[in-house]
Amino acid sequence: MRKNLLSLLVLFFLGTTALFAQNQPHFPIIKKYGGIYEIPEATERPDPTKEYKIIVDMTSGPDDPAQISRWVDNIARMVNLHALAGVPQENIHVKVVVHGGAIFTVLNDAKYSERHQVENPNIPVYDALKDAGVEFYVCGQSMRARNLNKEDLWTGVQIAHSALTTLTTYVPQGYVLLKF
Repeated sequence: MRKNLLSLLVLFFLGTTALFAQNQPHFPIIKKYGGIYEIPEATERPDPTKEYKIIVDMTSGPDDPAQISRWVDNIARMVNLHALAGVPQENIHVKVVVHGGAIFTVLNDAKYSERHQVENPNIPVYDALKDAGVEFYVCGQSMRARNLNKEDLWTGVQIAHSALTTLTTYVPQGYVLLKF
């Protein structure tokens, strides 16, 4: 009886641990950001033997400027999702083109604070993404339309002639276009 009870407790503990582990977010490449969940029953997953080339057209600004933009965090989620499916980091190539309302997410802390009275919460996420190899471009046309200069921006972003020309340059090179 005691042995059966002990066996049941061990099975319960193992089952609970497995369930708990499935419900905890994972951060395989971008640590602390873009948490994702393992879906063991998924029948459709990225192919770990393929190379993924993705260009994100990010135009949406944050809902709350004091919080990390869900669109910025979504880039981290996308990278982490591919990694969790087994795609090696060297096979995940991501470029992000920032324009429209999203342009304010790439402001440096001083300019962001001037605009929103808080430091830019997106910068640590952008730094982690850049460290993982993600490239960022800000639309020069959007900058000029909003009277922004290079000095106003996070140092990890490159200035593009325009979002439109950056997208039309990379999509024909095989980059899949995602709109955030």
